[in-house]
Amino acid sequence: MSDQDDDGILPDDIDEDISALEDNAEEQELESAGIAVETGSHGPVEAGTPVYRLRLFYSNETFLAVYKGDPLPPTSMVLVPTRYGRDLAQVIGPVHRNSGSPLSDIAWIERPASKDDLEQAAYNRTQAQDAFQICKEKIDAHRLEMKLVSVHYLLEEPKILFFFTSESRVDFRELVKDLVNIFKMRIELRQIGVRDEARVVGGLGVCGRCYCCHAVSDKLRPVSIKMAKDQNLSLNSMKISGPCGRLLCCLSYEHNFYSEARRKIPQEGARINYEDSAWRVTEVNVVMGQLRLSSEEGRVITVPASSFEKVEGRWRITKATEHATEPEG
Repeated sequence: MSDQDDDGILPDDIDEDISALEDNAEEQELESAGIAVETGSHGPVEAGTPVYRLRLFYSNETFLAVYKGDPLPPTSMVLVPTRYGRDLAQVIGPVHRNSGSPLSDIAWIERPASKDDLEQAAYNRTQAQDAFQICKEKIDAHRLEMKLVSVHYLLEEPKILFFFTSESRVDFRELVKDLVNIFKMRIELRQIGVRDEARVVGGLGVCGRCYCCHAVSDKLRPVSIKMAKDQNLSLNSMKISGPCGRLLCCLSYEHNFYSEARRKIPQEGARINYEDSAWRVTEVNVVMGQLRLSSEEGRVITVPASSFEKVEGRWRITKATEHATEPEG
């Protein structure tokens, strides 16, 4: 018999190995390296210095940068040094910070983009589309196990960046030779992780919203299966993984809320004495702030999380508000 229901959806209680949803050590190394700017070493930025958050279009990463000239309006373009060379970035807006928090490892904006810069960037984008197709054809010709993600021409250097994903390390030396012969400029191929790919490409998640890594935060936090367990989610790979094939980013974003909330309430299986009866916690709904308890006599009650307190290592109900009382079963 198939492990799937007729509609192709895995049942909640299926025993499946979901360890592959976690990032392995090699992927974490790729993602921690990132594809963002080289911030340089200008020393800490003192309080009062204008700081802006910028975005690189080709990687969708954001970073902080300093500019001591006239204020930079949001959506304007600026020239900034990156780890690959001087390039354009978009200003998202100013960053407001406390006076006692100096910053280090921060980029320094050279100047606002000129009309010529913007025209060159627009031309480079059309060239990148052609380069993408050419590179894909060469990858197929060399039968390389790699997936091309994006192509980017640097603004002020004769250099093309090719970002790709692969399940293993790839020997692309012959591919680079072909690309150099075609484009007659420096070629750099960079392997990125599958979560990096989702951040760059973007799309809609199962919730109907833009990917968290693309629209909420570009910083890829580690996500573990333990986070899904702490949030009492079904360990069904189709429900807790994103289109990238890894655990949902939102599990990490919401984990602190669940961890803090669960410290304040008893967990499933906890025993509690109430109204001269022994009760057991059978269900915890952290989001709704409710717990379901069953007694030895078969009664079932729903109690708000705010009604519990821990005294001398034991949980007790201080003020019961029974939303429902019914016989168990």
